[in-house]
Amino acid sequence: MSGSSTDARPSGGIDYVAVERSPEYVELKRRHRSFVWPLTIAFLVWYFTYVLLSSFAGEFMSTPVWGLINVGLLMGLGQFVTTFAITMWYVSYANRRVDPLSAKIREELEELEPSA
Repeated sequence: MSGSSTDARPSGGIDYVAVERSPEYVELKRRHRSFVWPLTIAFLVWYFTYVLLSSFAGEFMSTPVWGLINVGLLMGLGQFVTTFAITMWYVSYANRRVDPLSAKIREELEELEPSA
């Protein structure tokens, strides 16, 4: 947040509107959204496909794969697997791309805070 876009207000408070408009904050939001929205949409498509198949394609979902294991059971377990995979992927992404920029913004804001 270089420049005057994050300067403290004359009254001693931080101008958070200016912070929100700063290039660093805009980039932080862009990085977060560019990861979260596509994955949210992909997961919801996957989830609703599972729900719709369970409701309207019972014969397909009951197709045996191995012993008593059928397609529906594998897809249901796949929901848990993808949830954990997406979570781990996001944590890794956030640690590399979001958190460092967030920490930089936070440090700069803490420097601007008036001492109590």
